Amino acid sequence: MSIEREIKLALPPDRADAADRFFTGLAGAPGRDVPLANVYFDTPSFALASAKIALRLRKTPEGWLQTLKAAGTAAGGMHRRHEWETAVAKDALEFDALASVCDDEAALAVLRAAAPTLGERFRTTFVRRLWRIEFQGARIEAAIDRGDVTARVDAHTRSDAISEIELELLQGDEAALHALTEQLSAAVPGLAPENVNKAQRGYRLCAR
Repeated sequence: MSIEREIKLALPPDRADAADRFFTGLAGAPGRDVPLANVYFDTPSFALASAKIALRLRKTPEGWLQTLKAAGTAAGGMHRRHEWETAVAKDALEFDALASVCDDEAALAVLRAAAPTLGERFRTTFVRRLWRIEFQGARIEAAIDRGDVTARVDAHTRSDAISEIELELLQGDEAALHALTEQLSAAVPGLAPENVNKAQRGYRLCAR
């Protein structure tokens, strides 16, 4: 199990270039673009969401990953969640692989009960521009995400634009994460803490 610690910031689309310049200057190199396509699963009654669990398949340039995220906290843009991730051979969930790495019996019990009726509920498709930054003794992955959340509901497609920054602490003290956020916010006016993650936005589309 790992605990994901990251700060999410809503990024006004017209400030994306300024954020790009900030991270490029700090990292000393341009960001790397990674296209990501994600499928989120739940039961028709949203049993996973009710248990504050998110389950997704992600297509990356290197292959497919499945990720299970358990209940967490979000305040002031700072997100903390337990997560478990494994590679899979194709665009299909592999429950045994998740069970082998997940040490949260409550989350596994919910997942096993939901398994027979799991289906796709929504998708997120975006390009992630990535930088790895050494900052105040910490290693931080900075990302600009731009794309869309989409959900098919009653034969209609609903969508919501994605434009946000994620700062994930890979190693070191959380204080460095907050200090970097302060510098970024001073350099790029208009940023705001984002306490709603992409999965929550997808569920909101399903509920409208």
